[in-house]
Amino acid sequence: MKRTLGICLFICCTLAGLGSAIRCYSCKDYTASCSKQRDCSYDDACLTLTERGGQTYRQCLKYSDCEYSRLGQMFPQVSSFTFKCCNSDLCNSASSSTSSLIGLLASLAVIWWCMH
Repeated sequence: MKRTLGICLFICCTLAGLGSAIRCYSCKDYTASCSKQRDCSYDDACLTLTERGGQTYRQCLKYSDCEYSRLGQMFPQVSSFTFKCCNSDLCNSASSSTSSLIGLLASLAVIWWCMH
């Protein structure tokens, strides 16, 4: 019984975010300390675009626009940049590895609990 409940809890937690809109950080700054969040549309991704020697732009973006030439047209004031698009909640933060680590540890804890 305990194992079945644990498995059900794990599956429900895993599926809870599927099919819903994502949240992204939304700001333009030099410090990468963005805290403003925004709900995105269903076809959106989170963008982090970093201008060489300049600002970092964080925002929602249509996932099909996540290519260098398209972004160059959308940000004509930025001459040279790097970018990253992702599609999970708040994945465009300055340190995205923290949320992945928390998810991994939570999954391992549930599996360990089910085994005992």
